[in-house]
Amino acid sequence: MKMAAPLASKAGSAGTTSKPPFPELDFRSGARVEELNKLIQEFTKHDQREYDDQRALEIHTAKDFIFSMLGMVQKLDQKLPVANEYLLLSGGVREGVVDIDLDELNVYARGTDYDMDFTLLVPALKLHDRNQPVTLDMRHSALCHSWLSLRLFDEGTISKWKDCCTIVDHINGATNYFFSPTKVADWFYESISIVLSEIQKKPQRGMPKVEKVEKNGTIISIILGVGSSRMLYDIVPVVSFKGWPAVAQSWLMENHFWDGKITEEEVISGFYLVPACSYKGKKDNEWRLSFARSEVQLKKCISSSLMQAYQACKAIIIKLLSRPKAISPYHLRSMMLWACDRLPASYLAQEDYAAHFLLGLIDDLQHCLVNKMCPNYFIPQCNMLEHLSEDTVMLHARKLSSVRSDPAEHLRTAIEHVKAANRLTLELQRRGSTTSIPSPQSDGGDPNQPDDRLAKKLQQLVTENPGKSISVFINPDDVTRPHFRIDDKFF
Repeated sequence: MKMAAPLASKAGSAGTTSKPPFPELDFRSGARVEELNKLIQEFTKHDQREYDDQRALEIHTAKDFIFSMLGMVQKLDQKLPVANEYLLLSGGVREGVVDIDLDELNVYARGTDYDMDFTLLVPALKLHDRNQPVTLDMRHSALCHSWLSLRLFDEGTISKWKDCCTIVDHINGATNYFFSPTKVADWFYESISIVLSEIQKKPQRGMPKVEKVEKNGTIISIILGVGSSRMLYDIVPVVSFKGWPAVAQSWLMENHFWDGKITEEEVISGFYLVPACSYKGKKDNEWRLSFARSEVQLKKCISSSLMQAYQACKAIIIKLLSRPKAISPYHLRSMMLWACDRLPASYLAQEDYAAHFLLGLIDDLQHCLVNKMCPNYFIPQCNMLEHLSEDTVMLHARKLSSVRSDPAEHLRTAIEHVKAANRLTLELQRRGSTTSIPSPQSDGGDPNQPDDRLAKKLQQLVTENPGKSISVFINPDDVTRPHFRIDDKFF
């Protein structure tokens, strides 16, 4: 009886040699995946800055100055809440940390104009006493947008803010005050300018130099010089809500990538109205829903390799798709969140898959442009690209096609840009002060005493919690003792 020969040849048979595995290639571009991974790692290395104690102390000094300034703004006319809760985000508005259109913003570049950038959401009004879903007046607005009537607030609030409202008289004789994002931004800029003028009349030792104050649409951008560092703060007046908007209630019914990793209570703890209107909306009345607080929580559940790919992709598209301004980094962030829902967590957790993720994000963005469809992650019925013309989307789609054809070259360009920005920063540091910078509240003294401890704490906040929700509770009468909260942990 004959035995059937085995199908596979015996390993190690005489005269046979095993072929080395063929390098993994990207089918579209022919780029080696291993090379793309290395380029993404190199970009990440240069893009993520390490802060020494001196830089951390400068960050603390700038933060202290901004909070002191806001405390003085509150005292001007008592419009801002006395006990306020800010959301401090790492990265400026131009980096897509909030959903605000970039059309009206002046162009600032890291290295040329600033070294570090932050976004600070400052509630002008708070509605924190409701547990039920929040129903907003969306009758006059596109999806994801709303008018805000001050009838939701008490008479004292209406009296304070009615000069920042548009007035609508009804047939029955009643008067309705609608909170105006443009008028609020005008008031905020004027108030900040008054306070900064007063501060600069009485300079204190170690006080940051105000290098630039500009109103960019409805955002106030401040660049501070502190020692050898330049800090950009994009300050955004917002309306803060606890709870969850009724228009996004159905989103909670779906399955999401963060299920079981963080609680629903963490995700839906609050939302904002930011001063931005829809394409055809009325700028004086329309606000945009923002889920910045929720997005901070969701980022906890995104793998480091996907975040690296996102940051590299963002660096490429910011330069490539800057004219005309149709695509913002926030669109890319939304696509990344949709990808997290669509793909298995085990796949997205692969540490050496950053190249695949980068190529996938480029493909997703190109798909969204060709189909002129980018759903808002929290309100999917809202298409964020609906207003774009066919010519605009096809122009950007063709630009992305060039990236997809040679991703390695575009990564190298992004690396050169970030290295050049870092060189500019280092050159400025060499020219600038090399001494320790005391806090504006201090009068010199030993720089290694309490300010050094505060600097180390701030260094932890900035470097160990990128993108997390950093809330700060301050008393305008004692701004020297801020209380930090990172997500739900107090410091």
